[in-house]
Amino acid sequence: MKTRLHDNIKKMVLAAMFLAIGQVLPFLTGQIPEIGRMLLPMHLPVLLCGFICGWPYGLAVGFICPLMRSALFGIPVIFPMAVAMAFELAAYGFLAGFLFTRARWQCVLSLFRSLVIAMLGGRIVYGVFMALISAFGLTKDPFTFAAFIAAEFTGCVPGIILQLIAIPLIMLALDRTHMVPFRKKESAEKADA
Repeated sequence: MKTRLHDNIKKMVLAAMFLAIGQVLPFLTGQIPEIGRMLLPMHLPVLLCGFICGWPYGLAVGFICPLMRSALFGIPVIFPMAVAMAFELAAYGFLAGFLFTRARWQCVLSLFRSLVIAMLGGRIVYGVFMALISAFGLTKDPFTFAAFIAAEFTGCVPGIILQLIAIPLIMLALDRTHMVPFRKKESAEKADA
């Protein structure tokens, strides 16, 4: 009981830290106007939160992060951008945490697989949300498939590459230092029992 409470408190503190990083990191990348937005600064802490704290925390931090940033700093604009990003980042945090904790072995391969699926899933959620609000006439410009590809793939290649490199490296470093160790086969079987 005491261990579970300690683990929950640790996860809440880490989730708060990731939320704070999600508020501050865009200031740092915004100093590089040409590629600052393309680096997807809020995505990194949300994905890491999902992997480290689990899907409930990743989902919550992902949903709150862009809305809080919009309320505090006015960037991104609350509607449609911050709301669309809230659903997108919530999907990132949920999928990353859910898939990784459900993996039989937590290793770099399962981490990478979970990361890629989370990145694709979040982008699909964003696209569906934007298509729906565009269909209901709630946006000034129509949201086309070309706009979706440009916004979510070609316009953010540096951020995608950064996520695919940095997140596995960070998680591998945390595993090697035993701060957030990967779960091995034996503990996976015990958890399933």
